[in-house]
Amino acid sequence: MNRDPEVWARLGQALANTRQARGLRQEDVAEQADVSLKSVQSAEAGVVPKARMPYTVPAIARALGWPDGAVDTVLDGGAPPGGWSDVSVQKQVDAERLEADLTHAYVRSSDSATGAEIKAATKAALDVLRQHGLI
Repeated sequence: MNRDPEVWARLGQALANTRQARGLRQEDVAEQADVSLKSVQSAEAGVVPKARMPYTVPAIARALGWPDGAVDTVLDGGAPPGGWSDVSVQKQVDAERLEADLTHAYVRSSDSATGAEIKAATKAALDVLRQHGLI
């Protein structure tokens, strides 16, 4: 069994994405899988099991409509069922172009904002993107 925390985090994210795409709450999945809410929360959090594969993880996957063996496929690096896959969303963005695009978007969406308010909002948005390493 793969014990890599990144792999389990990827599995957890895939389970959470599937649940959310189906409009289900964690409680709904727990009930359908006949497991505890804590089991669903742990699975979605990507908690690495201490010893062997918990019986709850495949049960949760089945409750989400995943086929048998899908959990092992994801843990082995394969794509989760349903077309979800890891995609790098971080791209290099020209900061000046991004600032201009954000400013124009703010201008189009706000009728009563002053130029200074729009520039301040643009700067704040750019600061957040920089903090996250996106620009």
